[in-house]
Amino acid sequence: MSPPIATNPRATLLVVDDEPAIRRFLRTSLAAQDYTIIEAETAVEGLAAARRPGVDLLILDLGLPDRDGLDVIAELRMTSALPIIVLSSRGEERSKVDALDLGADDYIVKPFSIEELLARIRVALRHRLQSQGAAEVFALDALSIDLFHRRVLLAGEEVKLSPKEWGILAELAKHPGRVLTHKHLLKAVWGHEDGADVQYLRVYMRQLRQKLRDPADQPRYLLTEAGVGYRLAVT
Repeated sequence: MSPPIATNPRATLLVVDDEPAIRRFLRTSLAAQDYTIIEAETAVEGLAAARRPGVDLLILDLGLPDRDGLDVIAELRMTSALPIIVLSSRGEERSKVDALDLGADDYIVKPFSIEELLARIRVALRHRLQSQGAAEVFALDALSIDLFHRRVLLAGEEVKLSPKEWGILAELAKHPGRVLTHKHLLKAVWGHEDGADVQYLRVYMRQLRQKLRDPADQPRYLLTEAGVGYRLAVT
């Protein structure tokens, strides 16, 4: 008799970091959550491992001994949609923006909380499952975003949005939980219109928050990554 097929196989996470202590900590902490861990300490090793079948997510340090981690993101994105979470000591906004614009799914600064990393991993893996086609309806608490019918409901009542407001919200709903940079949103919503800049985006985000009754100081749906962009909450 053949053994039963597992219905919930563990995700395999690739950790690329040249610090043995970080790899050891991640190996212990993530294995305790039933993840399978693969390790690499250089960019060359990491790229080779990332291209193997069965890898579900990459946790990437930017300060690697042979190549910059940003180069790894750029090269991998040429052929792969593998989720990438950057885990780096570089905390400046420029590094975050560069990594996310190159295609990283998320960015966490060292030192970090393992609980936060686990939450970001769950979001990235969920996003990967949706990457073949966004769900037609995104729902969280009282908010429902119907991408097919272009309709937004809040506590059962329809919310009227301008074309630009809808464009921003729809783009966020297509990538729930993922940080979308200012540049990404401006390109997706404004295209090549002259004069589109971050201030335009902030104005429309402020209007969106008002219509969704989602105050910036205590947001439930529209989360701000200061100096970087926005994400739509998923839990």
